[in-house]
Amino acid sequence: MTRPLYPSDTQIAYTITDEDVAKIKAAIDTEELTDLALTLGNIPSQSRYEAESAAFVLDWLQTNGFKSRQCGATPERPNIIGEYGGTGVGKNLLFTAHLDTESPSDDPHINQHRFSPETLSNPEWKQCWLEDGKLHGFPLYNDRGPMSCFLIAAKALKKAGFDLAGKLYLTACPGEIGPEPMEQWEGVDYLGKDIGANYLFHHGGVIADYAIAAEGCDWGVTWQGCGYVLYRIQIFGEGVFTPILDAPKEVHKHPNPIYKLGPVIDALHQWSQRYEQENGYETAGGISNPKVQIDAIKAGSPMSFGAGTDVCSVYIDVGLTPQQTAAQSYHELKDVMSGLDIAGFEIEPMVVRNGHEANPTDVSPLVKSLCEATTAVNGSPVELAHPAYSSMWRDHNVFNMQRVPAITTGMPRFAATPEDLAKSALIYALTALSVCGKQ
Repeated sequence: MTRPLYPSDTQIAYTITDEDVAKIKAAIDTEELTDLALTLGNIPSQSRYEAESAAFVLDWLQTNGFKSRQCGATPERPNIIGEYGGTGVGKNLLFTAHLDTESPSDDPHINQHRFSPETLSNPEWKQCWLEDGKLHGFPLYNDRGPMSCFLIAAKALKKAGFDLAGKLYLTACPGEIGPEPMEQWEGVDYLGKDIGANYLFHHGGVIADYAIAAEGCDWGVTWQGCGYVLYRIQIFGEGVFTPILDAPKEVHKHPNPIYKLGPVIDALHQWSQRYEQENGYETAGGISNPKVQIDAIKAGSPMSFGAGTDVCSVYIDVGLTPQQTAAQSYHELKDVMSGLDIAGFEIEPMVVRNGHEANPTDVSPLVKSLCEATTAVNGSPVELAHPAYSSMWRDHNVFNMQRVPAITTGMPRFAATPEDLAKSALIYALTALSVCGKQ
């Protein structure tokens, strides 16, 4: 038996009618929505370079008659805020999506150590297009498609003459994908999540009763998400000039710490298997699986060859469910490394972000509104999102962290159609109407 997503006695501000659905649906122009998603998707916006796309969203809001402004820690990376409604007494709903898009680094020296030539040549990194009825392009998947859906949803409400009692916020934020400051990449230029929705919450002049992180969820919903900690494990040894090196027969006795990587990686992998199995977290809001992966290895310098290295660094990404802290994995990793035949090591957390979840009672009105909207559009209520979506960071974490009940939900993640965009826009508009109420 499927567990209900909200209590049977959950109250909502407004129950949508068939007439509401018909009026808002008629106000959504699928061609306009598709063009908006493609146009936004084709604006280059790698993290740290969101200014052009931010300016486009701000101009779109102003052109379509929405009260709008920008707010940023730096002028080059602003959060964009639009407003609609709020003319009566009702709950406020905030939509958010991120401006930065997936792409290889702008530094070719980083790319050559991370991506294969085939991966780098994939046009979907920076281009979006419609082909055979399907939308293509990573920027559209993550996150310009869902962003376009809630922008058009607000326009449809306005066009159809629905004056909302509560206020609807339309926000576009930088930095959700990354990067994170560390080592030589320090300072405000490398800020990721701190400069986006988190900065918006504290300095953007928004007061939300509920929030929706609009992202591809294959029509599912979750109100929990994982955080993560990135550890740098430094393995120490001794660099010895190659001509005088007396290499031992046993690999683990080699003075160069790079030679210790075999047993270290094996031990970390075995630990990660246990960690993932023992720390799965399931609630009414979804399943969070804290995944683990070694992301990078750094050791020595190819330019200064001939003497090995004293230090080898392993960077391991460890997921954190809403109930975990980084201390748990830190102590477990320390035990793992202490059990190896290594002369010296050091474990340092480079980045720490906790996972978060909404209180199930507090978020239930929002979930019920979404369910009723989804049933009206798709013919069946929304279901829990795949565990992948409740096991990653999305910006609903920011609002749940601040005790604003928040969910993430949206259209198909990949290969969506223009019709999917239109359905998603309609669901967002009906949800907003149900949450904020009619004036």
